[in-house]
Amino acid sequence: MAVSRIRYARLATERANPRSHALDRMSPRAIAALMNREDRRAVRAVGRVQSQIAEAVEMIVASLRNGGRLFFVGAGTSGRLGVLEAAECPPTFGTPRRLVQALIAGGRGSVFRSREGAEDDAVAARRAVRARVRRGDVVVGISASGVTPFVRAALAAARGRGARTVLVACNAASASRAPRCHVRIVPATGAEVLAGSTRLKAGTATKLVLNTLTTATMTGLGRVYGNRMIDLQPRSAKLRERALRLVTDLAGVSRGRARAALTVSRGRVRVAIVMARSGRNAAEAVRVLGAAGGSLRVALQKLRRK
Repeated sequence: MAVSRIRYARLATERANPRSHALDRMSPRAIAALMNREDRRAVRAVGRVQSQIAEAVEMIVASLRNGGRLFFVGAGTSGRLGVLEAAECPPTFGTPRRLVQALIAGGRGSVFRSREGAEDDAVAARRAVRARVRRGDVVVGISASGVTPFVRAALAAARGRGARTVLVACNAASASRAPRCHVRIVPATGAEVLAGSTRLKAGTATKLVLNTLTTATMTGLGRVYGNRMIDLQPRSAKLRERALRLVTDLAGVSRGRARAALTVSRGRVRVAIVMARSGRNAAEAVRVLGAAGGSLRVALQKLRRK
């Protein structure tokens, strides 16, 4: 077995947390209270890196507007969080599946079954990046420790291909020694309640960061109106009802008229809103949105001026 040169004991996320030293003697209620207090530390840590998150969002928006794509790359919990974030974009924001993708160490099977050794496979990371990433894309490497070989190799390979790169990590010292990245987002979450279990605070902080990256990016791309998801895909009873409420509320029409617009528009919510608001047919509504650069807000403002 090869000996790693990484000094894991020095990583903040590997250290023993003094506040949980008696974890095995605590009651369930006491553990719940302790973990809640520690989770609040994760939230505050993310709050301290807002500027870096915003910088990454601006970079991602610019890339996607110019035909680029967004990739999340990680191993273990970090990789699964990337997969989750990518999977949620099409139903939430109506994005094509190629626009936001995920690469996880060990492949698809690692989403459901842990393959711990896969995180050390730098060769696989470089191969995956070369197969899918191109100039103009953005690659977000996710590594709680900041030293995961799979993630570091993927970021280096992505940069070599002309992609923009972001590192999300929870150890400042190791993140500073990671391959050169355009943006580093490093919430300092500290030692875990269960030493080394980065699915806890580090995972919580990472989920918060990724949620913000995708939500702010899609808002910047015009896939949100106010605080409503106007590009959702109404493929379940709950989402069909949500789409109906969206058209009713934003177009200011009856449920019957909103339902008719949704049927004719084939479930395209922003098209249905323009149709219901203006009385135009689907093709005309699409043209109105196209003239507004796809922005529902701009389209509705133009309709009000006419």
